[in-house]
Amino acid sequence: MKSLRKILSVTLFSLILLGSLTQAQSVYFCESVDDDGHPIGSSSSFTIGIDGGYLFILTRLGYACDTYEIIIDIFKVDRRGNEDFYDTYYIDTSPDWTWFWKKATFYERGTYKVYIYDEYSQRLATGEVDIKY
Repeated sequence: MKSLRKILSVTLFSLILLGSLTQAQSVYFCESVDDDGHPIGSSSSFTIGIDGGYLFILTRLGYACDTYEIIIDIFKVDRRGNEDFYDTYYIDTSPDWTWFWKKATFYERGTYKVYIYDEYSQRLATGEVDIKY
């Protein structure tokens, strides 16, 4: 019985420690970003005009990005789930930044998958947005 309590105590402690070390990365698609890095008008779906439209891609890491450059790769997802390259954006950063944003323009309706990388090609976050006319 004592060994079972000990195992349960160690397991619970490990889970609490692991949970505190895990930081959530979030990608927001929004109409704007406030001065504190919070999304304004966040949504997973946007309507643009036939001539195109823009939205902001906001990434909040929960930890310092530890890089001087962020790469945002955007892929258009077809009906079968295949991803076709659409565009790339770059952001100059400071290693202590925990959030950053980029204004992105879309010209076609569809579903888009967004991948956020640091300068070492380490994936930091992903997101998905639907664009409609």
